[in-house]
Amino acid sequence: MKATGVVRRIDDLGRIVIPKEIRKTLRIKEGSPLEIFTEKEGDIILRKYSPIGEISSFSSEYVESLSKVTDLIAIVADKDVVIAVSGTQKKDLLEQKISTELEKIIDKRESVVLDESSSILITEKGNKEKECKSQVIVPIISDSEVTGSVILVAKESGVKLGKQEEQIAQVAANFLGNQMEI
Repeated sequence: MKATGVVRRIDDLGRIVIPKEIRKTLRIKEGSPLEIFTEKEGDIILRKYSPIGEISSFSSEYVESLSKVTDLIAIVADKDVVIAVSGTQKKDLLEQKISTELEKIIDKRESVVLDESSSILITEKGNKEKECKSQVIVPIISDSEVTGSVILVAKESGVKLGKQEEQIAQVAANFLGNQMEI
C-alpha cells in the first residue's frame, strides 16, 4: 500500500471526500462503483468495482475460443484494465490500464472497425509496433451500462477486418453482458 499523505475527516453523514488528484489518477468519476474491504489491522480499502472482473476466468476461456475460431488476437477489457487476452500478446496486455483512446471509444457505446492507419493503442503502455494492426472494438453493455469491451486484433499487418469480425465481437460482447446480468 502506498501512502499519499492526504488526511480527510468523515462528515456527520459518514462521508469522506476522495481528493481530485487520486480520482483523476484512478479514473474514478461521479457514480463510479467502489468496493469496500476491511483488514484485521483496521485498514479500509476502496477498490474500483469491475462487474467484468467477476467473470474474468470465464472471459479468459471465451477469448481463447474466439482466437481459435477467428485466428485473431481476442481481448476483453473492463473500463480500466485488460482482463483477458488470447495468444502471444497476453503478457504484454493482461492487467494493463487501457488507453484513454480506448476508453473514449467504449464510452461512445458504438462498435468500431479500425484499419492499420487509424488503429489505436489498447493500453497506456502499448507498443505501437505490436498493436498497430486492424482492430474491431465492441462495447460490452450490461443493465444498460457500458462495462467494458471485446476487441479483436489482426495478428499480421495488411489484414483487413470487416463486418463479419464486427458481428463475431458483437456476439461475444452481448453474451458477456448477459452473463453479468445473471
